[in-house]
Amino acid sequence: MKYYGFVRQEIAPMLPDHAPRVLEVGCGNGATLAWLKATGRCQETVGLEYSHDASEIARTQLDQVIEGDAEQFELQTLGKFDLILCLDVLEHLRDPWQMLRKLKQQLNPQGQIIISVPNIRHHSIVLPLLFRGQWQYQTAGILDQTHLRFFTQETAQDLLEQAGFVVNQCAGHGQQWATSRFWRWLGKLNLAKPICSVQFILNGKT
Repeated sequence: MKYYGFVRQEIAPMLPDHAPRVLEVGCGNGATLAWLKATGRCQETVGLEYSHDASEIARTQLDQVIEGDAEQFELQTLGKFDLILCLDVLEHLRDPWQMLRKLKQQLNPQGQIIISVPNIRHHSIVLPLLFRGQWQYQTAGILDQTHLRFFTQETAQDLLEQAGFVVNQCAGHGQQWATSRFWRWLGKLNLAKPICSVQFILNGKT
């Protein structure tokens, strides 16, 4: 359950000063929403989560938790939100474009959405594919075997724009996780970020 329990503090630079009502699609254990509330960034937290075990833990931390398939849930029953989070969840969905269009309808006029998606253009994926013809699914990470969709920076931005959002910010993250000193150094260069960022985090507005 560790995979479901991370606090995603790397989204902090993209957060609004205060968002009274927040929804997280794929909230896991609820750690990120609980952090937002504990730090005064929101007042009410609502989570959608597919995993039963994670949902049970989230219920001890959040104001409301809905367990089930987010793509099948009637989102309008939850009302409007000031901030919606989709952190490493859209790549697991059958139709993330439709999901985002539905979520846009649940945002207040000045509401924002923050998404994160893995970067399929990362060097750890591109180089083995290019030089050795390898594409090996894994239990976690960029090639998680449960991923149905794959994105680069450009297609992640397109994903939001096709749903009717204006992309306000886009930032690469995870360059510092590289085990090699060379890749950590290279990841600091703007030109290399498209192949050194493990994921991209985007902020969209209506």
